[in-house]
Amino acid sequence: MIAYLDTQVVIFVADGEHKRISRDARHLINRAELLISPMVLIELGILHEIRRIELSGRDIQRKLEQEIGLRVCTLPFQEVAEVARDEGWTRDPFDRIIVAQAKANHLSSLISADQDIARHYQRTVW
Repeated sequence: MIAYLDTQVVIFVADGEHKRISRDARHLINRAELLISPMVLIELGILHEIRRIELSGRDIQRKLEQEIGLRVCTLPFQEVAEVARDEGWTRDPFDRIIVAQAKANHLSSLISADQDIARHYQRTVW
């Protein structure tokens, strides 16, 4: 089973803030193959540049690769973009691509606390 993590969940896990993650989401994190969209790496980079997070996106990626086996999804961008262009419910390019990545990969689960994402993607777990 595959589960994608959205950016906020990646930050919670990297910071060791497991209590901020729901029980259902923690359970899925512990048993699924965990992936992130490359878009998460871009968002982490921006958050680091504007000093909203301390660790760089690369540091977070390395840390979570070692700690929980997190991998960056390698689906071709064209496949993801084809799904993303139909995600008209949001103008946020990060949310649009992150959701599309999970959808494009056989409607995989997406672990996210974002209520807007949950309203528009039934496979959201929180």
